[in-house]
Amino acid sequence: MDDLVQLADEQAAKAAASAHGRSAHLLIHDGVLRQTVIALTAGTALDEHNAPSAASLQVLRGRVSLTIAGRRLELSTGQLHPIPQERHGLLAHVDSVVLLTAVTN
Repeated sequence: MDDLVQLADEQAAKAAASAHGRSAHLLIHDGVLRQTVIALTAGTALDEHNAPSAASLQVLRGRVSLTIAGRRLELSTGQLHPIPQERHGLLAHVDSVVLLTAVTN
């Protein structure tokens, strides 16, 4: 069993050391299910991209904005939100770690 707190610590440290300010670790890859821990330093963004068939974003630490079709939804530690099937992006307001759960075809 993986420890999400430990993984969040590790990925946050890797993001802080990265020139791009981000780090990711694929936690679960089981058929169509993917769970990825993603760390972003303050001000770092994931540019807008297409959504998988189904997905959710849980903030493990920090504060992020999920941008969807020009709208911004702010999420903070402990919050969980589905990702609609629209192009979307992610911006970290402070050093943050999220858990992305996605179902792919």
